[in-house]
Amino acid sequence: MKKTEAIQTVDPAVADRGPAKKNGVLAALSFRNISAIYIFVVLFAIFAIITPRTFLTPGTWLVLLDAQSITVLAAIAVLIPLVNGVFNLAIGAEVGFAVILVAVLQTKLNMPWGLAIAVAILIGAFIGLVSGLIITKGKIDSFIATLGMSSILLAGLAFLSENRQIIGLQDGFRLFATGGLPLVPDNPNFKLTNPVFIMLIVAFIVWYLLERTPVGRRMYAAGYNPDGARLSGVNVARLQIASLVAGGIIAALAGVLLASRINAGDPTVGPGLLLPALTAVFLGSTQFKGGRFNVWGTVISVYVLAVGIKGLQLLGAQNWVSDLFNGVALLAAVGLSRWERTAKRGSAIKRATPKFGRGK
Repeated sequence: MKKTEAIQTVDPAVADRGPAKKNGVLAALSFRNISAIYIFVVLFAIFAIITPRTFLTPGTWLVLLDAQSITVLAAIAVLIPLVNGVFNLAIGAEVGFAVILVAVLQTKLNMPWGLAIAVAILIGAFIGLVSGLIITKGKIDSFIATLGMSSILLAGLAFLSENRQIIGLQDGFRLFATGGLPLVPDNPNFKLTNPVFIMLIVAFIVWYLLERTPVGRRMYAAGYNPDGARLSGVNVARLQIASLVAGGIIAALAGVLLASRINAGDPTVGPGLLLPALTAVFLGSTQFKGGRFNVWGTVISVYVLAVGIKGLQLLGAQNWVSDLFNGVALLAAVGLSRWERTAKRGSAIKRATPKFGRGK
């Protein structure tokens, strides 16, 4: 065999492995793939230079980590139905209703706080079930169904609370959200709180379900091509109902943690989580997965948005800046998400289409 013939027998896949690996690393580190991380670096550098005495203190970051853990839970509660192609605009109301419900169960029914938590979470699952049945069996669009459910829940929490804070919750209940792992032995307040650990556990479970199980693959299929999924034997309606039930459970858990943190039932604290949760989910879809909703992109997006808002607040910005920041970010995130999907689909079509009209 000639030397040239031996060279020609080399597997092209092996020969191209080096450049392909290099291109893969570059794609993974590209701004298009992990833009939120680069934005975080820029925001961190700007606010660290302008307000170093407050922005760089460990206490600020521990408070930020703890406070946004509940926002992450609300975002994951939005994410799961969205994977199945269902919008849940009732998430904020579900969180707020759980805040009031767990307080009412303790103060008016004298229910032990542990049992009150369990009941509130079960009610959250029931709310998700009702929403799912309305959408799948009643054939009502998810926007309209969950918007109506949101209005019903807001009326319910106003009725239960009489539009006032409910105080006098049981002593042990507060430890559910304020307890944690101390980082400094001499300072018990310097700690990672329970909501942070609960958030990480929930995020890991949902990530594993979506990315590593056949159920997760069916959920993505149901969300992106429901008709094709049905023809493949996937029970799309059942998945949509289950996703809303799971979202209701997580939303209720977020509400219980929020009530425990403030040690009261406040009718105003839950509904405001809808906008930051939606923003984080759509911004997160542009991270890591090229336009696909995913857990870790959502988690990172929550904290990137929170860092931007926190930095502005430390500079003396008014409270309305957070709504403005989240609103602009939501519009940008939805636009980026649509662009990612369109670009990815266009590239796939271009690769699959034969090249006509070119020179031989």
